[in-house]
Amino acid sequence: MHPVIRSRAPLRLAFGGGGTDVAPYADEQGGVVLNATINLYAWVTIVPNDTQTIRLRSVDLQEDVTFGINQGAAVRDATGDMMLAKGVIDSLDIPGRNATGFDLFAHTDCPPESGLGASSTMVVALIGAFNHWLQLGLNRYEIAELAVKIERKDLGLEGGKQDQYAASFGGFNFMEFSREDVLVNPLRLPPEWISELEYSIVLAFTGQRRRSREIIRDQIANYVQDRQESIAAMDRTKAMAFQMKRMLLKGDFDKFGSLLHEAWQAKKGMSDRISNAHIDQIYRDARAAGARGGKVSGAGGGGFVFFFANMDRRHHVIQALERSSIEGLRVVHVGFTDAGLQTWIR
Repeated sequence: MHPVIRSRAPLRLAFGGGGTDVAPYADEQGGVVLNATINLYAWVTIVPNDTQTIRLRSVDLQEDVTFGINQGAAVRDATGDMMLAKGVIDSLDIPGRNATGFDLFAHTDCPPESGLGASSTMVVALIGAFNHWLQLGLNRYEIAELAVKIERKDLGLEGGKQDQYAASFGGFNFMEFSREDVLVNPLRLPPEWISELEYSIVLAFTGQRRRSREIIRDQIANYVQDRQESIAAMDRTKAMAFQMKRMLLKGDFDKFGSLLHEAWQAKKGMSDRISNAHIDQIYRDARAAGARGGKVSGAGGGGFVFFFANMDRRHHVIQALERSSIEGLRVVHVGFTDAGLQTWIR
């Protein structure tokens, strides 16, 4: 009987600096991101078989892609998680390393295009599962680096690098990005501070999926075309990440919450597509109910938003969001996790 290989990697919230990890800004100016992983995950299961057939299954989208182990299947014939899985299989040359067919199941604890880094997290979970099964010996940095290569180069998907490293390492991290290197700096926060921050964060799905590709393309174009207002917004976004890291390490959460608001104002200057009337209304409602600050998670345009609210205002913010007339808006309760990529055999 064949073993069952499982992996999971955590999704993330980016507090500050998001977008500065995208080339060419990151390569030329250096980017920084402050983020933390949450207890929502991308899951992968590999079940070896004796059929000489590879079958990829997206549990979320109810999609299957099947091909012979020596046959191959064009990436363009797959979509979503299946495209990501095929990209990983091709990059690792799985058929060349292993003569056994297998069934692969992929699932994520959030809707697609939600701004929590789900696609990159899925790639990390996929690499982790194959790494465990075939004993490839990849460490956390190597897994994240390979995930970036597969998405950005092999598959040609626009985006940054923070999601892959967050998923691989887990926890609260301050990440530095340059052309030559990525450095992950773990933040050693006392458990009670993390609990306090966890209690203060309110996460909500806007009801809208966002198209990050268009936003990222717009952001890149603004930088390449030397649009000073957008570049200044990127610089401010980076500077805010340093300030927010300092407040976290000091345990000054009131100031941290206020900085979230300032960081959101700066981020919106990077592209006109980052916010819209739908998001602006949600943000106004949360602020009116007492949120000190907040921002859209990820590139923007939809997906998830999160807010910081003090203890005596948190329930008012939740009530304001739950009673909102905005279609599809819903609060999602999450916590933080310091566990990054995990793999095991059942």
